[in-house]
Amino acid sequence: MPKTLKLMLAGAAAMGLTLSAYAADYITLASTTSTENSGLFDSILPKFEDATGIEVRVVAVGTGQAFEIARRGDADSLLVHDTAGEQRFVENGYASERADVMYNDFVLIGPAGDPAAIGKAKNAAEAFSAIASAETPFTSRGDDSGTNRAELRRWQSAGVEPEGDWYRELGSGMGPTLNTAAAMDAYVMSDRATWVAFGNRQNLTLLFEGDKVLFNQYGSLLLSEEKHPHLKHDLARQWHNWLLSEEGQQAIADFKVDGQQLFFPNAK
Repeated sequence: MPKTLKLMLAGAAAMGLTLSAYAADYITLASTTSTENSGLFDSILPKFEDATGIEVRVVAVGTGQAFEIARRGDADSLLVHDTAGEQRFVENGYASERADVMYNDFVLIGPAGDPAAIGKAKNAAEAFSAIASAETPFTSRGDDSGTNRAELRRWQSAGVEPEGDWYRELGSGMGPTLNTAAAMDAYVMSDRATWVAFGNRQNLTLLFEGDKVLFNQYGSLLLSEEKHPHLKHDLARQWHNWLLSEEGQQAIADFKVDGQQLFFPNAK
């Protein structure tokens, strides 16, 4: 074989190895629309990549869908906000470890005129009950997301089975659900981060907040090596550990929109 051809093949092989190695330095993260829509990932992922050389490719869906993606072994890591569901995920053997990462809260949004008078409610149960009694339009994500699961728990605590023309289940992410609420002058429960970052508010305003039952915890999960040995567990652990590290927690705390901190680190 001519020497020049040998050198060309050797160079191509070397380049192929380099490109292959580079392409392997990423993980797929199944996470929530709230972390994506708020802009958090745009802020913290470049810092993680700079620190480790690992790219994080986010699949932003509702928490229920994120669980299913991880259950199938189609993601290397999981960052969601349904603590009870996360604990079951570990108990059922799909994840080997779960850790608190950060928190914020849910808020109730509605038309500025507040026809159900939820701004006067003493607690979340009273606010949800008032919306149902008035049968004023309420838009629900209806997508088995962490927010949707939390909303359904709030209706249950209020002793309400939401149904009828006033209750609209959309099967949508938080952003589209807020857009629909704005178009309809409807009430909606949102995570605070997506609400603060939301630009199409029209006549909507924040009407109720502060009840401790609206606490919104996010957790990072390491997936089972036994169930899914093909996943990039070493790289996923580096991401998990970085989120819990002083550097990662500071990156979360530093993320702000219009000067407002949207996520509060609480790794233990």
